[in-house]
Amino acid sequence: MQQFLFRTFDILFSTLGLVVGLPLLVIITLIGFFDTGSPIFRQERVGRHKRSFVLVKFRTMKRDTASVASHLASTSSITPLGHFLRRTKLDELPQLWNVLRGEMSLVGPRPCLFNQQELIDEREQRGVYAVRPGITGLAQVNGIDMSTPQLLAETDAKMIFNLTVGKYFSYIVQTVLGKGSGDRVKGQ
Repeated sequence: MQQFLFRTFDILFSTLGLVVGLPLLVIITLIGFFDTGSPIFRQERVGRHKRSFVLVKFRTMKRDTASVASHLASTSSITPLGHFLRRTKLDELPQLWNVLRGEMSLVGPRPCLFNQQELIDEREQRGVYAVRPGITGLAQVNGIDMSTPQLLAETDAKMIFNLTVGKYFSYIVQTVLGKGSGDRVKGQ
């Protein structure tokens, strides 16, 4: 019943976010054309039950940046607009589309890349792939990123097994209010 409730919230709030945020999405997209020439970033990620899905975000790094986890990328790869989008977490806005499609949840473990085998193994041991990945969660509001795979997997599992409606909304509100550092990049 609780999973049905979370999915209902996901559909409701992602729809609302896309409708209300449409002007902002359009503005960022237009500015992004001048920043990188390609404002939308798509990347294959590990989803629920380890199934592949294509994550959609605003591009924050130069187009020729290697496809690696953020903590392995260089700060010199981040564009001027990208710095602003990361700091405000607006780069995550297009992921509401992934939530609406059922590939993600608003709250859940951040989806990793298929080349992050250590993190995949740690999460698999703890049953993390039984749920949809999310835009935010316990790890994100506490500044835990993918550079510490074991700690991240432990935190994700703790969040999943203790998630309540109150905590679901708490993680969202904390993220909107700027708690957590977002995905770190080498040199930050």
